[in-house]
Amino acid sequence: MKKKIYIGLLAVSMALTACQKDFLETKPSETLSGAEPQEKLNGLYVMLAKPRSANTRPGQDYPRAEDFGQKSYDIYMDMLSGDMAFSQSYYGWFSNVANLQATQDFSAAENYTPWRYYYKVVYTVNDLLAQVGTPKNDDEKYIVAQAHALRGYAYFYLLQLFTTEYDPNALSIPLYTEANKVGKGKARQSEVYSLIVSDLTKAVADLNGFTRSNKGMIDKYVAEGLLAYVYGAMGNNDEMTRLALDIVEHSGYPLTTRKETYYDAATKQGGGFNDLNTPSWMWGLDILAENNITEVSWWSQVDIFTYGYADADEIKAIDDRLYGQIRANDLRKKQFDDNDVDPDPSLNNRHRPVNKFFAPGRTRKGQMVVTTDYLYMRVDEFYLLAAEGLAKQGNEDRAKELYKELLTLRYPEATAAADVAYVDSLTDTALLDDIYLNTRIELWGEGKSYLSLKRNKRSVTRGNNHIQYNGETFQYNDPKITLLIPEDEVNNNPNIR
Repeated sequence: MKKKIYIGLLAVSMALTACQKDFLETKPSETLSGAEPQEKLNGLYVMLAKPRSANTRPGQDYPRAEDFGQKSYDIYMDMLSGDMAFSQSYYGWFSNVANLQATQDFSAAENYTPWRYYYKVVYTVNDLLAQVGTPKNDDEKYIVAQAHALRGYAYFYLLQLFTTEYDPNALSIPLYTEANKVGKGKARQSEVYSLIVSDLTKAVADLNGFTRSNKGMIDKYVAEGLLAYVYGAMGNNDEMTRLALDIVEHSGYPLTTRKETYYDAATKQGGGFNDLNTPSWMWGLDILAENNITEVSWWSQVDIFTYGYADADEIKAIDDRLYGQIRANDLRKKQFDDNDVDPDPSLNNRHRPVNKFFAPGRTRKGQMVVTTDYLYMRVDEFYLLAAEGLAKQGNEDRAKELYKELLTLRYPEATAAADVAYVDSLTDTALLDDIYLNTRIELWGEGKSYLSLKRNKRSVTRGNNHIQYNGETFQYNDPKITLLIPEDEVNNNPNIR
């Protein structure tokens, strides 16, 4: 049975106590001022998926349909990377991101909402840390450790979205470490990354021995996963590889299976990427009907079987160039086989993710209230990250071993050995190219392609199914695929200019 987590206006959120209660009811609060540390931590977790956010711009009293926490910015990043094509739009949500208009206009709301979201996480963490001070017991130590992890997470994504590339000496974003919201100037990237590494390293150490009661909380291995991505972004391949290997070898999470990878129309079984109980999932959110999440959600934007924008032909699909690089026998190609799911034949062959992300009923508009879960992190990411790191270190044999372990499960069992044999002959750049390609394929729609694009300093050429910039190539550090510090921040923070 699913445990209850009420989000947004209901605001029943996750809790951690010495006796490991599953959940704790807390009152709804936007600022969480005056709340107890546990309530503030609960509120931080709620923010990750809040369907009715306060992140609208000043003067706007309505929720933006593209503003629902981390999963909003997973879509941002998939679109900025070019791997998610916005091939048809009616309502226009996310179109300014997909068409690279927001990245050229600092007044666009699409710059403001992630900026405010991540800094809201930072401010709440700073309040919590000031309130607790030095932890007096294990309960407080674990609360503080999770808070540090969340602050590191927020600053990491701010740097990814609002800076073009890793440059320790470059000025970047304001850095706040105290419960003081007086506007600051831009800190150097080295200063921000130093805090991120410190926060996540502390979280990893202090969460050692902590047993969480649900996957919505951050534990040691989730913190390690975040830190691995941070080191990768910094070009510290050795630390990235060490942490990714620790997750692979010691976390106990199994790889996503063949059956879990896609929906098989012939057997009417499999796939979904919709259930937190999936053994490979490390971090996510268990969503219930009581949460009352509807069209302001990730599922509404991506899944045609959920009532909302995807069903209204706001088509978000895999880039057709990327789709064309998926091998014919690869089971993941079937994740995007959208023939026979739409009564309008003209909407078929759009390569929508109908067999990867879907409400189990698989009826158009069938899921009116969202009960399918949110995915933030799964172990497969770290097999790929470890393989990438090992290949960069020159340890190609171990890299191929891990890489093939994952790839084998992406081909039919009867032919898998032959299907992945090509990896044995890959070396140097060819091996890294293949790992990079399969990282994009494996994690499509999960917000990780943008991180890989920047980490590997690659370029991407858009396919023909984008509304704008078809066939154009963008380098990882092109300002057109990087957000701008929003106009509201520039106008209201004189120190940032």
